[in-house]
Amino acid sequence: MGHKVVPIGIRIGIVEDWRSRWYAKKKDMGRYLLEDQWIRKFLRRFRDAKLNCNFRNAMLSRIEIERTRDQIKIKIHSGRPGLIIGRKGQNVDHVRALLEAKAGRQVLLDIVEITEPDLDAQLVCQKVAEQLEKRASFRRTMKRAAEDVTKAGAKGVKIAMAGRLAGSEMARREKTYTGSIPLSTLSAVIDYGFTEATTQYGNIGIKCWIYKGRQLKGKERYRVDAKAGEV
Repeated sequence: MGHKVVPIGIRIGIVEDWRSRWYAKKKDMGRYLLEDQWIRKFLRRFRDAKLNCNFRNAMLSRIEIERTRDQIKIKIHSGRPGLIIGRKGQNVDHVRALLEAKAGRQVLLDIVEITEPDLDAQLVCQKVAEQLEKRASFRRTMKRAAEDVTKAGAKGVKIAMAGRLAGSEMARREKTYTGSIPLSTLSAVIDYGFTEATTQYGNIGIKCWIYKGRQLKGKERYRVDAKAGEV
């Protein structure tokens, strides 16, 4: 029996790019990796009562990190960028100061708005989690989320959740499919997301796969175009 892999990781270098992009000497590699992990965890969990700011509500999706000798460039993809920036930029300035104090170098923050949240797997997971935490029906929530993704233009979507669904004594797994999800096709652009919903019965894990189509490169792309009479 085979093992499942994360669809994004197996496609790096084909249709996906690294989320962390930098070069380091061997002695610094472990420190930089731990620092990247800390930065992502800090941003996803950041909250400040004085600023009335909670990044858990900002719908963070992808956090990309680039490093130079004196700078760390962080690109945050968010469905609600206004919550990150804050009034007159006070939230993002405060976060930048905290990151610079921890990293010991200049930090540049770039906030990118996600224009189509229904085509982002991580945001779909977060939306489903919010509904489950409000005690909505898990089947209705899954079905509605899959319909929204399909209407947004996806060619396929799969949503799965596991845990004590509807407060059942036994944990179980439920899933819903729409369209196709070619997991073995490396040229297929498949977005993947995961999160957990905290309910009164325990945590419920939520996964989402969204198939957006195939991305062909180089000679293969031109060969397909020639067959279609476009070249």
